Amino acid sequence: MHPTEGYAMPDDALHRQFPVYIPSPGEEYMSAKQISHFRDALTNLKNELSADIERTVQTLQAEPATFADPNDRATQESELALELRNRDRERRLIKKIDEALARIEAGEYGYCDSCGVEIGLKRLEARPTATLCIDCKTLEEMRERQLGK
Repeated sequence: MHPTEGYAMPDDALHRQFPVYIPSPGEEYMSAKQISHFRDALTNLKNELSADIERTVQTLQAEPATFADPNDRATQESELALELRNRDRERRLIKKIDEALARIEAGEYGYCDSCGVEIGLKRLEARPTATLCIDCKTLEEMRERQLGK
């Protein structure tokens, strides 16, 4: 098997489908059921990413290292660089997942690190590692664009 076959890009990893949480009418934000839902989703995602990384390591160790044709060798090196870049992104995503799980344990998950308001279930479903509400994230991105230009 080729090292890039069957693997999702790390940016796609957050968008892997897990059951969407539908709150009961009048359910309190970040109730025990919601916390459990996000803990399970984050843990499952972390386990999938860790398994992908392990498969990549095993594939790279088992695959022959050289080709006689320079074009084949260049293609292999290019694919390897892409694969390693993807695994690095996954490693960083695992770190963010660990931070989100730590926020869950500390009772801080689901609240904006900047202003303290609720991040919102829909935003957390889309990006379960989010630490900023949409307003603070938008402001942060605007500042980054201004400083970058």
